[in-house]
Amino acid sequence: MQLQFRSWMLAALTLLVVFLIFADISEIEEEIGKHCCDQISPKSTESTQENSAKNSTQLQCDTVKWSCKDQEFSIMENPESEVVNFLWSPRNSGGRGTIRSAVNSLHSKSNRAEVVINGSSLPAVVDRSHESIKHSIQPASSRWRHNQTLSLRIRKQILKFLDAEKDISVLKGTLKPGDIIHYIFDRDSTMNVSQNLYELLPRTSPLKNKHFQTCAIVGNSGVLLNSGCGQEIDTHSFVIRCNLAPVQEYARDVGLKTDLVTMNPSVIQRAFEDLVNATWREKLLQRLHGLNGSILWIPAFMARGGKERVEWVNALILKHHVNVRTAYPSLRLLHAVRGYWLTNKVHIKRPTTGLLMYTLATRFCNQIYLYGFWPFPLDQNQNPVKYHYYDSLKYGYTSQASPHTMPLEFKALKSLHEQGALKLTVGQCDGATAILDGTALKNQHDKLHPGSSCPLLGFS
Repeated sequence: MQLQFRSWMLAALTLLVVFLIFADISEIEEEIGKHCCDQISPKSTESTQENSAKNSTQLQCDTVKWSCKDQEFSIMENPESEVVNFLWSPRNSGGRGTIRSAVNSLHSKSNRAEVVINGSSLPAVVDRSHESIKHSIQPASSRWRHNQTLSLRIRKQILKFLDAEKDISVLKGTLKPGDIIHYIFDRDSTMNVSQNLYELLPRTSPLKNKHFQTCAIVGNSGVLLNSGCGQEIDTHSFVIRCNLAPVQEYARDVGLKTDLVTMNPSVIQRAFEDLVNATWREKLLQRLHGLNGSILWIPAFMARGGKERVEWVNALILKHHVNVRTAYPSLRLLHAVRGYWLTNKVHIKRPTTGLLMYTLATRFCNQIYLYGFWPFPLDQNQNPVKYHYYDSLKYGYTSQASPHTMPLEFKALKSLHEQGALKLTVGQCDGATAILDGTALKNQHDKLHPGSSCPLLGFS
């Protein structure tokens, strides 16, 4: 009899627990549904007759209760969101109070998505996607101010990962001819340090004890065409360019001054036809002579496919006594840069040359200005933009096959621009330089991927 009584009590208790769980779920549905209804725009509820409007709104509320997390609450796409942890993690089973707390948290965070640039010390960068729709593009020059405190804080954080003065190049005293080096992206493959490479290694860092008030980093996007930014770029104390991009015929838009220029080995194949004949060798030689004492930064240790091209360039420089200061980045640089950005919640696959240069420049530049950084095929006015300002190369900015994550990098740089850590110029340099706002950035994404969400950029 006692055993039967215990069985009945256990069954009753089980039913009570089940009832409370369903009651909680129903309550959460009601609260979320109510909040979704509060968020429905006037366009969705306007009708010619009041009763029809009420019925329509009620139908939308019933439909949207559980779909609103996909439509309104982009924060729920973030796996680190406390909302997701509270609502869906079985480990967080703190009862009615915990669940209600999660719903309240959802209400308070429903209109924003956060991208943290430095989780430990830098302020969170907030992309208020709904707010940005209210604002049109405004001249950046009228609102941008340099944040010296933030710039110094970023420099201090980056110094924990790398020191640009040391990592910008391997030095002659650290290697000797015949030394074996493992490629950064192909650890199973090796190269031997050649005599030519050894001859061109600097004895001291080309940036030792250097410091500049303003630095320009010039990317190669076609957004530079017709920008008229050349004169402004040339006024900066130190100008960094990427991949031996031509300047003479585009001087009005990109300027002429060059203090450091990068040269990926692939540029020799793409822009100089792998030096197949004397004509192409002469073109490369003219470009190198035009550097006139600038730093030529060659990532020689990245992948084995570039070994021959690096050797061709080294031989040309030595044979013709080209007046350049060669630099070959340290073996740890790329992983150190990636480590810094990953630590700060920017999940890049492999940093682009532009992002590498910005990260290095924080060490020796007070203020950093970026030009020609634009990872979209259309500009703010929906006009076509060439991938490079100087050629017709096609490229998939968001391709899964790409080693880079350009739109994500751009989003991070845009966030730093908004905080005053750097200035990002994407329009004309005539006193009305425009910076892309959230609405225009979303329009670019929608053009590329109509109808899809992009939690990577904070779009839902």
